[in-house]
Amino acid sequence: MFPRQVLRLQSFRTRTHHLNVLHRASRSEVRVDLHINGFALILINLLLWLSVTDAEQCESPGGSGMSVPQHRERALCTKSDEVRVAEEVSRKYSSPSPTIFSRVIDRSIPADIIYEDDKCLAFRDVNPQAPVHFLVIPRVQIPRISEAKDDDAALLGHLLVVAKNVAKTESLDDGYRVVINDGKHGAQSVYHLHIHVLGGRQMTWPPG
Repeated sequence: MFPRQVLRLQSFRTRTHHLNVLHRASRSEVRVDLHINGFALILINLLLWLSVTDAEQCESPGGSGMSVPQHRERALCTKSDEVRVAEEVSRKYSSPSPTIFSRVIDRSIPADIIYEDDKCLAFRDVNPQAPVHFLVIPRVQIPRISEAKDDDAALLGHLLVVAKNVAKTESLDDGYRVVINDGKHGAQSVYHLHIHVLGGRQMTWPPG
């Protein structure tokens, strides 16, 4: 019986040793899991803190750290040519009052426009005095020819060239009359410089 007891004792000790090993391994795994879970928790908290910091930097233009691109708002509108011309007139001619020709330029009243560019336009006279009768006016509101400035020479020359070109397109091959009225004695009715071009019939002399 003694050998059997010895074997049983050895077997018991072996099982006890194995249980102790498993117990220590389990405790080690638990500690490892606790360490891993603790590290993961710290990492998550760190990421959350960084996210909050980035959000505060985005909301605050003066935040430190990585700058967030700021998109500047574009202007809702730009100055039109009419506004630019009006400002130019204001500087040169002391803000003359708008005329009916100003309304033709800004299209607030209809007109039979037969030519236009960035400096002037030509349109048919609503009260023609000849088979062909059109006007050439500058976009800049020069009140009358006697108030034109020396630096308007290029513009005035351009008006005459346009008058000539439009007269050609109107087939005024036999000639035409070019008229600029100035002031009271010149019977100027609209104080916005304009060139009359009349043709299609024989003109008489003296005029008026």
